[in-house]
Amino acid sequence: MPYWLVNAAIIVLAALDAWLISPAAPTPVHLALIALACGSLALRRRFPLLVFVLTLPATVIAELVVVPFAALYTLADTSRNRRLISACAVVSAAVGTVPWPLSGFEGHTWTFVSFVYTLATAAAPVLLGQLVQARRDLALRLAEIGEVREHERKLHAQAVLARERTQLAREMHDVVSHQVSLIAVRAGALQVAAKDPDAQDAARTIRTLSVNTLDELRHMVTLLRTSGHRSAELTPQPTLADLRQLLDTSGIETEVTGELPPDISAPAQRAVYRTVQESLTNVRKHAPGARATVRLWHDATHFGVDVTNTPPTRPALPLPSSHHGLVGLGERAELLGGTLTFGPTPEGGYAVRLRAPRQTE
Repeated sequence: MPYWLVNAAIIVLAALDAWLISPAAPTPVHLALIALACGSLALRRRFPLLVFVLTLPATVIAELVVVPFAALYTLADTSRNRRLISACAVVSAAVGTVPWPLSGFEGHTWTFVSFVYTLATAAAPVLLGQLVQARRDLALRLAEIGEVREHERKLHAQAVLARERTQLAREMHDVVSHQVSLIAVRAGALQVAAKDPDAQDAARTIRTLSVNTLDELRHMVTLLRTSGHRSAELTPQPTLADLRQLLDTSGIETEVTGELPPDISAPAQRAVYRTVQESLTNVRKHAPGARATVRLWHDATHFGVDVTNTPPTRPALPLPSSHHGLVGLGERAELLGGTLTFGPTPEGGYAVRLRAPRQTE
């Protein structure tokens, strides 16, 4: 039911109650106070304490029922100050017990029992308002608990999905990658041992396709381990064209020498990019202030990149390192049929070298 309709019904009911109990010839003051009390109920939700105060004069001059009941109920329903509510109930009971006019107070029997009875009557709307408030709070709390449980259910479902993706990625890495690696190795061996040019060409094609498949499989495993985040799926894979931007944004003084042929395969380009990226990352972490040199090279059968840095010029922070980056680079090199070597230099720096056979698109 709309609130305005309920409010209008309460005001009409309060006016009817005041009309029934009003004296036969009410004075203008009586009418004004009763009208103020009934009309103020329209603002009881916005100003509950003020409305309660405005109803007290009318309660003194007339034995009103609906007006104090509505005022106390609204105050108890909207306020959380228990002391204020209790004090207002006592005041309402005292006002309802005081005889009017006060000139007849001496002949009026104002006993403690009468006050207690009036106080018990005033406690009814207070308890009802508090009960409605508690019920509303409980409903909100239950709704919050329901939202929390739904959130936990979604988190649990995501965790289960992540475990399944991780298990699938592990199986793909341990089983499928191993089988395709064997194909690539056997094809490489056949390419070297075969005397027939057609057989060598077929073996070279098989090896190239196997290496490309392994590289794509590696990216699929990475995507599975990220639990299917869309940002990871849509991230473009770097190429040699992105190498210059990587060096410019590395924050390290870097010298680049040499070049690579533009026709090497996409997996080979990604391997070079990741090798330079990981090497510069390690320089920032473990050799602050050092300069780096990136040397790209290739010959008739192989290509590679050497990343060397000078000794650090200031102490490095003790950052944790699990060497997963270098391990991943080693796996990339193996997929290309190459090698990755790394270690300290005699000058106190560090060097990383990728060497792999040439494979064109």
